[in-house]
Amino acid sequence: MTIIIKEVKTKKDLKTYIYLPEKIHQAHKNWLHPIYSDEFTFYSKKKNHTYSYSDTVLYLAYENDIPVGRIMGIINHKYNNANNQKQARFSFLETYDNQQVADALLQKVETWAKDHKMEQLIGPFGFSDKEPQGLLIEGYDKPTVIVTNHSFKYLNNFVEANGFSKKLDLVQYKVEIPKVIPQLYQDVAERAYKNGYKIIEFENRKKLKPYILPVFNLINQTYTNIFGFAPFHDKEIFEFANRYIYLLNPKLVKIALGKDDKLLAFVIAMPDLSEGIRKAKGRLFPFGIFHILKSGKKTNQLNLLLGAIDEEYRNRGIDTMMAVSLLESASKVGLEYIDSHLVMEENKPMRAEMERLGAEIYKRYRVYEKRI
Repeated sequence: MTIIIKEVKTKKDLKTYIYLPEKIHQAHKNWLHPIYSDEFTFYSKKKNHTYSYSDTVLYLAYENDIPVGRIMGIINHKYNNANNQKQARFSFLETYDNQQVADALLQKVETWAKDHKMEQLIGPFGFSDKEPQGLLIEGYDKPTVIVTNHSFKYLNNFVEANGFSKKLDLVQYKVEIPKVIPQLYQDVAERAYKNGYKIIEFENRKKLKPYILPVFNLINQTYTNIFGFAPFHDKEIFEFANRYIYLLNPKLVKIALGKDDKLLAFVIAMPDLSEGIRKAKGRLFPFGIFHILKSGKKTNQLNLLLGAIDEEYRNRGIDTMMAVSLLESASKVGLEYIDSHLVMEENKPMRAEMERLGAEIYKRYRVYEKRI
């Protein structure tokens, strides 16, 4: 068997690269299509500003002229310069159950990284922590939510066979939304309100737009110690926001303001759209968008996406105030469960908060590393 690795150079190559996973996962009931219009935006150097400070490469693996695997190599220079590292990343690795294909792809990215004078290769990891991270290591029988990976178990074996070891794990929780908010939470939230903090709630997406820049400024301020995070530039802020704002239910976005109306904290959640995305097969048009938005009204699950609180205002009950407001809104629209999205294993405060509500880990992901 001869495996040929080709760099993605043309629009036709890119289309093959983007649609290959749905062929690999065609019998995989828990896999979730990406939203393909977002995929083409993500891989566009004209529309995705992140490419302006990153080196990247896309590879396809072929056997008998048939595409059988893919991988992306990334060097985020902004992150490396800020953290004094020489780190490359592999991401979006997909193959059939074939060790030789995985070997060829991983070795190709490793060679590319060495040619760029890098000393470490990690992955799966994208430009930042806002893309799907890691390979699934627990929870293979559970359905996928948006912006997470749902890989086959054999990929872990292939990666480890190439000399990679654990860098970090991420966990995903699921918890039942309480029918009655715990009295302790209500008391803490009430004190926060009495201290002059307030929650801004939204009825439509248009009213969210003035808060986009302040929210991402707070992210840039508070996410500096999160592994893999690189601050957003203004262009990236609106590129990222535009990818998701049309999917949000504004009632599930909460903004906390101080006495001077300064934005102090926020939480962004959305109803689970997986069934609609699956029914649409990731295509918005001609009717996919209707399947997706309809599924958001029928689901019983709330997915957490982003949240932050100004460090100066932590431990003042603001996070509890937002949590109570979000839980109340979620109950009003008929949601019964919360998915935490990805939480770093070492993020003890967030994990403690989830477990205080009775949450249980139902998925675990692993990011690997290798010295090169």
